[in-house]
Amino acid sequence: MDVLAEGVELTHADLELLAELATGVTVDRVGRRLDISGRTVRRRLRCICDRIGVATAIEAVAWACRRQLI
Repeated sequence: MDVLAEGVELTHADLELLAELATGVTVDRVGRRLDISGRTVRRRLRCICDRIGVATAIEAVAWACRRQLI
């Protein structure tokens, strides 16, 4: 299921990744929790940031929090 916020679609997997990051753990730890590599986490984060128009993972987490998506 995709979530639409201000014309931007984020998948459940995208939101799960952002929610994990919001807990303050490292990218590598997020990867282990989601059973993907740290490199994949970084690539997915870059795609999310590009889609929502922010520059950093922290901004992406804040963006999702402000919209009560995570």
